[in-house]
Amino acid sequence: MSEPLPVLTVLRPADPDTPHHTPPGLEALEGRVEIRFTSAEQLPEDISGADALFLWDFFSGALQAAWPHADRLQWIHVAAAGVDKLLFEELNTSDVVVTNAQGIFDRPIAEWVLGAVLAEAKDFAGNYRNQSTKTWDRRETKRVQGRSALVIGPGAIGREIARLLSAVGIAVTGAGRTPRTDDPDFGVVLPSAELPEHIGEFDIIVNAAPLTPATRNLIGPQTLAAVKPGAHFVNIGRGASVDEPALIEALQNGPLGFASLDVFTEEPLPADSPLWELDNVMIASHMSGDVHGWREALAELFLANAERWLAGEELINVVDKAAGFVPRKENR
Repeated sequence: MSEPLPVLTVLRPADPDTPHHTPPGLEALEGRVEIRFTSAEQLPEDISGADALFLWDFFSGALQAAWPHADRLQWIHVAAAGVDKLLFEELNTSDVVVTNAQGIFDRPIAEWVLGAVLAEAKDFAGNYRNQSTKTWDRRETKRVQGRSALVIGPGAIGREIARLLSAVGIAVTGAGRTPRTDDPDFGVVLPSAELPEHIGEFDIIVNAAPLTPATRNLIGPQTLAAVKPGAHFVNIGRGASVDEPALIEALQNGPLGFASLDVFTEEPLPADSPLWELDNVMIASHMSGDVHGWREALAELFLANAERWLAGEELINVVDKAAGFVPRKENR
């Protein structure tokens, strides 16, 4: 009698009209795994007896409620770089391996950050406003070369941001849990616990940190009050890393000059948020990494890991569940 196939449960978004509601390419696993497609409501039933779980609905928090039914689970893959929506104590202390989509969004997000920095320095928003009123307003803008940037979060995304900003002549410094002076991408990495003492040295501050207990509200009133007057804050990390009322205060009354924001404490951003009304804010809809083909790339990465899993090989992008991210292979 043949061995039963391993069971893969795939959590899909609730809305069937979502683009790529089902991950493309799963037919490559046919005949080698039993695939169960499920919803958040059906997950407790469909995770029972499952060996692997693919969180295609990567913002879902449904796993925690379904966890008591996960009686055979070995591996969870989430189609996102951030895992803060996924992790909880019972999962963290279990033997279940968690992998993520690190690497898919590094370059697109870095390009978005570079674009935001250039757009602010060259006042593209002013051009759009003038165009709408047919106003000819010749004015001076900022030089990008020679400016300084602090990238909070020296992970894979933060490092790609550092490379692109450096390429246009911006001097980049990092900030993270572990300070060092010989980092290959940043040179100097400052301790993120000491942000208020250092943040005033920089023209541009980029938050690229994952959301963990240590980074929740990392950028608060004291830190924002210490920024250089007119500084540009870019957030592509997580909204909850920033004290949003303090951010609004720093934008309305200084010292912060401009903010390019892709993530928020509450998403979608509520219509009554003061951020919508501020001329010195650029708002995006949590889309900095969403370039053409990103869903296909997420599915391809999962399939590559699934092949490793079926072959009994080491998985890629294994998350340190206690830390909340994939550790670097060097300088850990």
